[in-house]
Amino acid sequence: MFVAVDLLERVRAARRELEETGPRPPRSDGDFERVSIPNADSDVLRDLLLDERATTVLEVGLAYGASALAIAEALVAQGSPAARHVIVDAFQDHFGNVGWNAIETAGLTGICSLVRRRSQFALPQLIEDGMDFDAAFVDGSHVFHNVFVDLVFIRELVHPGGLVILDDVALPSVATAVRYFELNAGWRSHPIDARTRLRAFRLPDPPVEPRFDEFTPFAIEMSD
Repeated sequence: MFVAVDLLERVRAARRELEETGPRPPRSDGDFERVSIPNADSDVLRDLLLDERATTVLEVGLAYGASALAIAEALVAQGSPAARHVIVDAFQDHFGNVGWNAIETAGLTGICSLVRRRSQFALPQLIEDGMDFDAAFVDGSHVFHNVFVDLVFIRELVHPGGLVILDDVALPSVATAVRYFELNAGWRSHPIDARTRLRAFRLPDPPVEPRFDEFTPFAIEMSD
C-alpha cells in the first residue's frame, strides 16, 4: 500500500478549512450548517469506510462537499490504486459549485468524478455501465419516493455484503424508505460506535429477492 502523503494532507486541510471558515459563498446564512453533515459525523463516515476497507464509494448528494471530502480522506488514506469515488448531484450549480471546487482544490479529480444528473436517472446508467461499489453514502433528496428509488438502484450497485450509509434517517420520509429494505430485502443495521445521526446498513450476501407474495408492510409508527 502506498499512501500519497501530500494528497492526504491536502484533503485534511480542505476539510479543516471548510469546518473553520465555511464554504465561500454559502447560498444563504445558516445554509451550510443546515445542509451539510457536521464535522463529527464526517469523521464517523470516514471511519466507517476505513473499517470497511472500501476502495470504491458511491455518493448521492454533494452540496458543499463536507461528506465528499471525508469519503476521499478514507480512500486516499488506504492508498489503493483502484480508489474510485463517484458523486451524483444534479444541483451542484445551485451551490455555486462550491463542493466540486473543494474537490478540485484538494487535488482529488483523479479519484473523484461528478455526475451532474438527478440520481433517479444517473444511477440506472451506472448499472448499465457495469459499475459496482464497496459502499454508498446517501444524502440527496429526502422526498420519500426519491429516497426509495435511490435505494432500489443502490441495492444493485453496491456489491452483496457491502455497506449503505444514510444521513437524516430521523426524517420519516428517509426512515420509511429504508425500512422497506430492512423488512423485505434483508438489510441489517450495522453498528456505529459513536454518537451520530448517520445510520449504516449491511447488504445481505447472497442478495435477498423476495417473492411477490412475501411482502411485509413497512410503514413506521409516528410519535406525537
